[in-house]
Amino acid sequence: MSLSRGLLTQIEVVEALVLRETRTRFGAHQLGYFWAIFEPALWVATFYALYAFVGREAPPGMDLISFLLTGLIPFSLFNKITQQVSESINGNKALLFYPQVRPVDIAISRAVLEVMTYTSVFAIFIVSHALFTHEWPAVEDALMVILGFALASGLGLALGLVFCSLGVLTKLADRVRGPLLRPLFWCSGMFFTANDLPTNVREAMLYNPLLHVVELVRDGWFTAYHTRHADIGYVAMWLLCLMALGLLLERSVRRKIEVT
Repeated sequence: MSLSRGLLTQIEVVEALVLRETRTRFGAHQLGYFWAIFEPALWVATFYALYAFVGREAPPGMDLISFLLTGLIPFSLFNKITQQVSESINGNKALLFYPQVRPVDIAISRAVLEVMTYTSVFAIFIVSHALFTHEWPAVEDALMVILGFALASGLGLALGLVFCSLGVLTKLADRVRGPLLRPLFWCSGMFFTANDLPTNVREAMLYNPLLHVVELVRDGWFTAYHTRHADIGYVAMWLLCLMALGLLLERSVRRKIEVT
């Protein structure tokens, strides 16, 4: 009974924190929600224009907008969750004076908000694209798409917890996070598919779990594309290891956080 009551309390705490984060991030001005859509829209428009300028097309069986969306949105979801969770303690130390609130609750609430935001953004883009083209996408496997988004979210939360906890121990963690994550933008499959890469390049790229995530999303979204190289087990291994490390670090620095 105490376990279920504790779980219910944590869910209520996370729900309250999500509402607080929503008001803080999007409620400060009237265009708050607009900016959540504008940033990914700018990325898509920029790369669509670059593709058009150089005369490059999407892989066979994919339209260019959907190809870009199924790469940029999962990566942006991972990247944004990592960033927000990494900064969750520094931005909400006052909340830790409440006995019900723990650092991991703040991290989860930020991750939940990003999942809600980017899922909505993805849906808005897909519906807008369908209205413009008068053609609704024939999704091959919706569960595979959901799994891809879930894995991207989990990786972002787990890695964010690691950086968040390390940030309590040393400021160096915040400084190296950007340079470490920046190369992932170019090697996570947003502008190519694993099937099209040369063998030696593909073998190196597949060490990146985000490439597997993007491949899974595209495999589930497009009827004409079937990845031959995505490995759910490999991504799950990264997720479990990072989550275990993040929770262990969070537990070890919790007392230091509460004291400071």
